[in-house]
Amino acid sequence: MKITTKKWDASEYLDSPEIIHEYLKAAFEDGNSDLLMIAIGNVAKAKGMSEIAKETNLSRQNLYKALSANSSPKFETVKKVIEALGCKLAIV
Repeated sequence: MKITTKKWDASEYLDSPEIIHEYLKAAFEDGNSDLLMIAIGNVAKAKGMSEIAKETNLSRQNLYKALSANSSPKFETVKKVIEALGCKLAIV
């Protein structure tokens, strides 16, 4: 019997605001900026990359590139994406 597998995609499981909140919170608390950018990218993918691109005035291609591993997006880009996801950045 042949077994087929596929690459695990976190965005397929980010289906509620609570799960998204905990996922982003855990990525932020880890302290690894690459992990945080990947997490933000996964949430953007779960919400719909085309919609996020439209809300941020960025092309989908540039958005995927900015949110990929080992990228160094501008703070302005990260802020726009965070806000498009319905989140806020805060210093407490």
